[in-house]
Amino acid sequence: MPLALLALAIGAFGIGTTEFVIMGVLPQVAGDFGVTIPTAGWLVSGYALGVVIGAPLLTVLGTKVSRKKMLMFLMALFVIGNTLSALAPSFGLMLVGRVVASLAHGAFFGIGSVVAADLVAPEKKASAISLMFMGLTVANIVGVPGGTSIGQAAGWRVTFLIVAALGVIGFLGVARLVPATGRPETQDVRSEFAAFKNVQVWLAMAMTVLGYGGVFAAITYITPMMTEVAGYTEGAVTWLLVLFGIGMFLGNLLGGKFADRRLMPMLFTALAGLSAALLLFTATAHSKVLAAITLTVIGALGFATVPPLQKWVLDQASAAPTLASAANIGAFNLGNALAAWLGGIVIAAGLGYTSPNWVGALLSGTALLLAFVAAYLDRRTRAAGRVVAGTTVTEETPAAVRT
Repeated sequence: MPLALLALAIGAFGIGTTEFVIMGVLPQVAGDFGVTIPTAGWLVSGYALGVVIGAPLLTVLGTKVSRKKMLMFLMALFVIGNTLSALAPSFGLMLVGRVVASLAHGAFFGIGSVVAADLVAPEKKASAISLMFMGLTVANIVGVPGGTSIGQAAGWRVTFLIVAALGVIGFLGVARLVPATGRPETQDVRSEFAAFKNVQVWLAMAMTVLGYGGVFAAITYITPMMTEVAGYTEGAVTWLLVLFGIGMFLGNLLGGKFADRRLMPMLFTALAGLSAALLLFTATAHSKVLAAITLTVIGALGFATVPPLQKWVLDQASAAPTLASAANIGAFNLGNALAAWLGGIVIAAGLGYTSPNWVGALLSGTALLLAFVAAYLDRRTRAAGRVVAGTTVTEETPAAVRT
């Protein structure tokens, strides 16, 4: 794999760290600014909203420049946002800093996915995408618990300064390692929006919202679930999240590897397994050992869906993939927000802290049904193409779309 993927992974590591580390230092931030925990929670929801808005907006604005220059700009924006968060004298300015940093998130992963896929042979595209996303998974193993520990020991401002420094390293890595390319001829606003005429692109984003959203239905409320139901101490939750991150790391690698061979069967397997694991978590959450194992499995199966879904979007919007790719990253955060909201509703209804698990199972199960619909439509489209051309499927048919 090209060394340029390392630069993309470093940027992904920084972005993943800043997205989730705020949850570990939220009490300290709230205390320093004299706001309540729910108010400080705007630093989480504001970031997610910034990703949803920033992904398509900055991708469209970036159609006038090369993808390498756009990635460098996004890393610079990320550094500015995290530096502002670290030095903010008021809660309002820190919220602004969080939103500024979040604007880089969706566009970086969206454009980065296209760049990563273009760096390798067609049969290795999903693996290349998974290597870029590896930075995000490693962030949940190392960056988030490490940043939380540093924030608790030296202050949360130090954590965000370190994250900003990671952004600088990512910027230099992109500048040095990512090959310079001209602006693609197809990279204009009209052609990028034209990709959304394909119903498969919308199906992919719906699968993203519902599939990975199922994971966040459980993970958002993992602390009360593990402390009140499984019987863990609050201090143990950090290491439980490390297990979840390890699962994400492994699932990301396996998802990329097998999606290169048989994309849709891989997606079917991951979504079916994820639905079953979330449903099972309702029972296993009552046991410390079984809860830890199930949490790791959920992380693995949940992130195993990411490379195939991102690759599916790139395949279906192959003529102009950048905006569709970035929009799909925004869909992940939209799913996170939706799942967290639905999980909160069932808890508030008095159904218990394990109830978000079956909500997540329902969401992921719905994504599985949509995956079957997408596969059926793809087979029908290819069959119609063969009739028109009077030919049969050849080796030139992209392996990613074979089911």
